[in-house]
Amino acid sequence: MTEQHDTSPDWRQQLTPEQFYVCREKGTEPAFTGKYTDCTATGTYHCVCCGQALFSSEHKFHSGCGWPSFWRPLHAESLKEQADNSHGMRRVEVTCRNCDAHLGHVFPDGPPPTGLRYCINSVSIVLKEEI
Repeated sequence: MTEQHDTSPDWRQQLTPEQFYVCREKGTEPAFTGKYTDCTATGTYHCVCCGQALFSSEHKFHSGCGWPSFWRPLHAESLKEQADNSHGMRRVEVTCRNCDAHLGHVFPDGPPPTGLRYCINSVSIVLKEEI
């Protein structure tokens, strides 16, 4: 069982209802609906809750799964991974190490060199584009 996330009223005031559902209640946005699914802009993706840098556009790839996918995080220590056995599946949940926001899951079916696919909800991240 995964640990409970902080769903305090402060988060409800800071986040949109969809961001709150995904980041604080461990929800998932519908596939192919997120604004970053097909985004090709250059920059760094940050946690929508606390602003911590999480992923680089250099590590983003089109997996066809319906969510933004990355083959590695910007810094391994910026994420926390834990077993998620909810919904009758065995997965690895990915959260922001700084604020514990639910970001998505990581799967062992990504491209080289890591073989990983970090499948991340668009509403849990914000892209700061490079100019």
